[in-house]
Amino acid sequence: MISRACQNRRLIQAFGRSSSWFARTLPGFGTRSQSTISSSSSTAPANDQALDDQVLLSTTPHIRHHTRDGIPLRMLILGAPGAGKGTQSSRIRKSFGIAAISSGDVLRRNIAEQTPAGIRAKESVARGELVSDNIIVELIRAELNTIGGSWLLDGFPRNIAQAQALDAMLGAASQPLNAVVNLVVPEDVILSRIIERYVHVPSGRVYNLSYNPPRVPGVDDVTGEPLEHRPDDNPESFKRRLQQYHALTEPLLEYYDKSSILTSFAGSTSDIIYPQLYRFLDERFE
Repeated sequence: MISRACQNRRLIQAFGRSSSWFARTLPGFGTRSQSTISSSSSTAPANDQALDDQVLLSTTPHIRHHTRDGIPLRMLILGAPGAGKGTQSSRIRKSFGIAAISSGDVLRRNIAEQTPAGIRAKESVARGELVSDNIIVELIRAELNTIGGSWLLDGFPRNIAQAQALDAMLGAASQPLNAVVNLVVPEDVILSRIIERYVHVPSGRVYNLSYNPPRVPGVDDVTGEPLEHRPDDNPESFKRRLQQYHALTEPLLEYYDKSSILTSFAGSTSDIIYPQLYRFLDERFE
């Protein structure tokens, strides 16, 4: 019988040499309960698929709001820092009637609006502490209470305690999660994105010098305010952040894998991954 670790190595090796680091760190890929979709090889059907993907990426989408079974989609999107979660969330929102919720955006907005939870979060940040799970759960609960249809969450949960709190919250309303997607992108690709990343801190808008540069170098497109390059956006700090991320996320992947709602999508660019995500959602929406 092939072990899970062996299955994992075979999947990542098939995806490409540049993903060898992931083969040592990501468990669970390649099992039956966790389906994994990756970019195709260069066969004739793959060429046809590539043409279909290009048409999809270049076509103005018609927003689809209704799921085939009438049950709203309640989905998480997971992935390492720089894997493209924000990019994919934005594209999904433009094609499907799904509210995209970023925990970071929710936190920043509540701090700016000085809500009770936002004030407590700001105090934690001022002390140099991580915002507590209780505060984050409270913010997410309030956000979800404003949404009546399908939604996806980006950036939450980050650990098992938050996942269990989210499950309890949704279970109390008889509205459990029904999809979790995980973005698998090679380490070297993510690193190149991180190095070229600039952020407008007040809004959280992210730019990349290669594929999403600001109209004016160093300046936010919306406000005209200066952009910042995080001092820890460098190879050494990035490796440490990835290790911390995987230490927290591996248990999450196993947690959702056991519920048979986890699907991983692999690719070296957002344009490779998004058509896979689109087809996954296309099966669920009318």
